[in-house]
Amino acid sequence: MTAVTPGRRTEPTAPAAGSDAAPLRIAVVGHTNAGKTSLLRTLTRRVDFGEVSDRPGTTRHVEQIDLRIDGEPAVRFYDTPGLEDAVTLWAHVARLPGDSRPARVRAFLQGPEAQAAFEQEAKVLRLLLDADAAFLVIDTREPVLPKYRDEVELLGACARPVLPVLNFIAHGASREPQWRAMLSDAGLHAVVRFDAAAPFTGAERDLYQDLGTLLPERRETLRGVAAHLQAEATARRAAACQAVAGALVAAAALRRTVATAQLIGPQRRAGEVRALRTTLEDDVRAGTAALLRLYGFRPDDAAEPPLPALEGLAELDLFNPEMLRQAGLRLGQGAAVGAALGAAADLAVGGLSLGAGALIGGTVGGALAQGLGPLGRRLAGRLRGQQDLTVEEAVLYLLAERQIALVAALEGRGHGAVGKVAAEPTQTARTSDEADALRAAVRATHAARAHPEWRPSGARRGAWPAARDAVVDRVAAHLERALGAGFAGR
Repeated sequence: MTAVTPGRRTEPTAPAAGSDAAPLRIAVVGHTNAGKTSLLRTLTRRVDFGEVSDRPGTTRHVEQIDLRIDGEPAVRFYDTPGLEDAVTLWAHVARLPGDSRPARVRAFLQGPEAQAAFEQEAKVLRLLLDADAAFLVIDTREPVLPKYRDEVELLGACARPVLPVLNFIAHGASREPQWRAMLSDAGLHAVVRFDAAAPFTGAERDLYQDLGTLLPERRETLRGVAAHLQAEATARRAAACQAVAGALVAAAALRRTVATAQLIGPQRRAGEVRALRTTLEDDVRAGTAALLRLYGFRPDDAAEPPLPALEGLAELDLFNPEMLRQAGLRLGQGAAVGAALGAAADLAVGGLSLGAGALIGGTVGGALAQGLGPLGRRLAGRLRGQQDLTVEEAVLYLLAERQIALVAALEGRGHGAVGKVAAEPTQTARTSDEADALRAAVRATHAARAHPEWRPSGARRGAWPAARDAVVDRVAAHLERALGAGFAGR
């Protein structure tokens, strides 16, 4: 299990010389507002670490955060203040006495300027001299100015391996080619592309793999870190699919038993439909919160626009007639769903039509017409003057589609992201493989129709009958197939 220790201000201390047990110490350095804290939030999956802001110089102290594997710190990151005046400082350091560049840096750190005009830069250099390596975070939207070249020279003077991390590479204003050319001129040929707000698949693996190239003596350790993080990502996806599957099974099992007389008048009918809808919407919100926790986001992040699929989900009306009609087409039910939305649902029992299509038709009624339970339940209920309202498959399909799109969005969102992230207006399955997998997931919930006791979805595994767990497993397998078929690649 990977964990992180709480970030804290710290004065760096040297690791035990030659100790394999000592965590790898990485100084995260760069110009002000390059995205250093955002990178660490994403690497450690700690959305609450440090402060991320567009204001210059947000980080004023060195803060430490550990990446732990099996309870032991494997990597210790240090978030550092921004380098604000590298041009003047590099000119000053170059004039100091010393037979090497590191010696001149140490001379600067022992001088009065390190406690005065260059106090922030001194914190960075002092830490880097004692670190194993550094991540140089670069905002590729910035033009390649002389001050950035001097930053590279100044950091290189500490004689520690430096791995440039190109941030904001997906932005339209990125100047990645110019930055690569400058870094190559400075002798930094190993460069990693890593967008802290929306890291692409494999970016984290590449980061540790390239760092292992610079630190051959720690290469096996870094391979182990990368492998462990990949295993965690796989387990996290499986847990997410299990959570969504549990929610779908609970929605399929959702049942509201009402007196048939309550469905006769439009106002009474609307009230019963609204009550069922409210229950389902509460379940959806709880499921969304569970997914946020699983991926290390805050409970209230559901209301923030940066979560691409989440914003659409928050506004999604699962009972919107047009969306249900489209979902019905994707389910292969065609115009039958549209007809059910009117008044044509045939729920005859024993040759006596209950007229439920007309009774609960209208704008949203058809979404609740399907699956009134086994024949015996319906007949017994009819004799008692009762009727069950349940959730239609088209609604389940929309729910599966939106929640799996949410999982894909969370997998592609960095914990350092701020500001509004553009989202597609509709997150629907694009390929036949995706749609097939989602249809199969919905079909796999059919058994839950006969088991209203299979709600709610939040109980721990093992507390349910084995039959329910087996259904959830089948649904989850189809959802994982949908993710693999295309959702995760967006």
